Amino acid sequence: MHVCKQDNEWTIVDYRSEFKDGVIALILTIQNVEAGLDISLDQQPDLLNIESNYIQEGGGFWVAVSELGEVIGSIGLQRETESVSVLKKFFVKDGYRGAGVAAKLFDRLLAFSDLNRVKTIILDTPALASRSHAFYRKKGFRQIDKSDTPIKYDYPDRDSLLFRLDR
Repeated sequence: MHVCKQDNEWTIVDYRSEFKDGVIALILTIQNVEAGLDISLDQQPDLLNIESNYIQEGGGFWVAVSELGEVIGSIGLQRETESVSVLKKFFVKDGYRGAGVAAKLFDRLLAFSDLNRVKTIILDTPALASRSHAFYRKKGFRQIDKSDTPIKYDYPDRDSLLFRLDR
């Protein structure tokens, strides 16, 4: 396993269609092999057309790419209203965790959010993902009940927690 310690070994870029297979492989591996969530690609049709589900709707999608061109991280922002968006598909490959990849992906999402006047970001994450929860809390998110979402938000039927960040 390659362990990355310097960010010059990877870069954050805007999503392009050439990254589709790498993004899908990254996400399915983390969800199903590492976390045992048993989530199929069919249950995540947004991954089949990231351009129309994220970018063309006023949101964004970014990937972390290793110096060898491998997708090692992803993060998406789905625009729901003028001021509310949903953070989705935030994953970092094992071996690159703790090396700043997640922070840089999140920083890119926040910069985009600021430029596009997103005031509230919500997300759902598996209840067992305590490392993710710590990251979100450190970044200013607070855990909420479904009734605290400012939009109608249908998250998957699984053991998930909801978080909200107001900016």
